[in-house]
Amino acid sequence: MNRIERTEYLNKLKTFKDKQLIKIITGVRRCGKSTLMEIFQDYLKSTGIDDTQILSVNLEDYDFYELRSPQKLYQYIKEHLLQNKKLYVFLDEIQHVENFPDVVNSLFIKKEIDLYLTGSNAYMLSSEIATFISGRYVEIKMLPLSFKEYVGALDESGNLEASYRQYIEQSSLPYALELKDDPAALHDYLNGVYSTIVLKDVAARNKISDPMMLESVVRFTFDNIGNYLSTKKIADSMTSGGRKIDTKTVEKYINALLESYVLYQAKRYNVKGKQYLKTLEKYYVVDIGLRRILLGSKAMDAGHILENIIYLELIRRGYDVYVGKLNELEIDFVAIHERGQIYFQVAATVRDEAVLNRELAPLRQTTDNYPKYILTLDNDPEADYDGIRRINALQWLVGDI
Repeated sequence: MNRIERTEYLNKLKTFKDKQLIKIITGVRRCGKSTLMEIFQDYLKSTGIDDTQILSVNLEDYDFYELRSPQKLYQYIKEHLLQNKKLYVFLDEIQHVENFPDVVNSLFIKKEIDLYLTGSNAYMLSSEIATFISGRYVEIKMLPLSFKEYVGALDESGNLEASYRQYIEQSSLPYALELKDDPAALHDYLNGVYSTIVLKDVAARNKISDPMMLESVVRFTFDNIGNYLSTKKIADSMTSGGRKIDTKTVEKYINALLESYVLYQAKRYNVKGKQYLKTLEKYYVVDIGLRRILLGSKAMDAGHILENIIYLELIRRGYDVYVGKLNELEIDFVAIHERGQIYFQVAATVRDEAVLNRELAPLRQTTDNYPKYILTLDNDPEADYDGIRRINALQWLVGDI
């Protein structure tokens, strides 16, 4: 299978090429960050950039292990500087370098260097580090394959329903497509990715001494995507189930999972009062395939999975996404951007009139004129309910609507 171009992210890199900014690509392991850098390097060569002008270091490769020392990394890059030519420097998994902001800042001030970094942990852009390189970087937040990219890679746009089933039953991680016809190999691959994220990116970095308890928290949050949760609710539920844990530990574990980009958090937003609420969030998982590895086929709950996929797609499209509270009712997603906002209800099916009316109710109570949608898997003609559009979610995901 050919490499998937990831056009959206590639275009961002092209836009920022040669700009006096550090380009930082972040995202969960195996979402395609390294491949994106390779594709961008090929693009550079196609524009006349010489091979000697491209320096690429993968800091997880044992060949470069000694370059985790900031002094040695800096010296190595200095040795590759060219006379009167720009050097394009790519540092993969930069978080492995001790005190890496010092190195990054030193490289940044060299006008002959154009710097690109990747990282699999949000720790690298924690408030302290972000302040240190403030105003000097642009972050490109990368996710696994969108449904549109997945369909394009399969070249089966004529059968969206079949592609969607495969998308949620297998994985949105790019390499999973290589293994789509080998279920055993795919299972082993996803199991390996999951173990690496939980044991290496979360447990090891956060010095978590009880990985079994950590996995219990992962299992609980994965099982409750789309449900309101709080650290207290998670702690109470797990304790009553025989896994005693306090709220501070849950909070530490959840923050670590968010930092590793395996979980995403949607906070609540009071639509009428236009206020962000501090209690009760919802969580979504970065890849349904990883969820299935942990929970098995019993976790194939169509409504919550569709909600999870719509949430990630809204993030991809550049929205800030919240769960809407309107009096006693809930709007699944309030997607906010600089021009206003859009409301979304998500349901597997609304062919039952009672379900349709339940989904319409909160949207009908909004008093503004922002667009309102109900996204479903029903393969029915589009409908309009006094300005509320009910459309097919799969067609929306691939951009046909």
